[in-house]
Amino acid sequence: MQATTKVTQRTATSTAGTSIAVLAFSGDISSASKDAILNAYHGLDTATTKVLLDFTAVDYINSSGIAIIIQLLLEASKSGTRRVGIFGLSAHFQKVFTMVGINKYASLYPNEQEALASL
Repeated sequence: MQATTKVTQRTATSTAGTSIAVLAFSGDISSASKDAILNAYHGLDTATTKVLLDFTAVDYINSSGIAIIIQLLLEASKSGTRRVGIFGLSAHFQKVFTMVGINKYASLYPNEQEALASL
């Protein structure tokens, strides 16, 4: 049985002092996660230019879940104003995200501190 996806939003400050929206996911990410993830992303203030996706508390991501993340990243890319970073992936999902080309649309970081220093 899949764990329900939860998305919490918070704000972090980069090492340069800029505000960054953080969407923290927990549970499993699958087709059932689409509304929770995209509604959270669409609910960000339109002035938000930097977004971090936190996968630290995610146990499982299936192919449908990866497609949802790609959809979010394509929307961010098309906006022309939003940069997205990803952190908290297991080694396995870092490899999967790289294999499917997600790293072309978002930078992958090992942890939040490195993401905040780079984004």
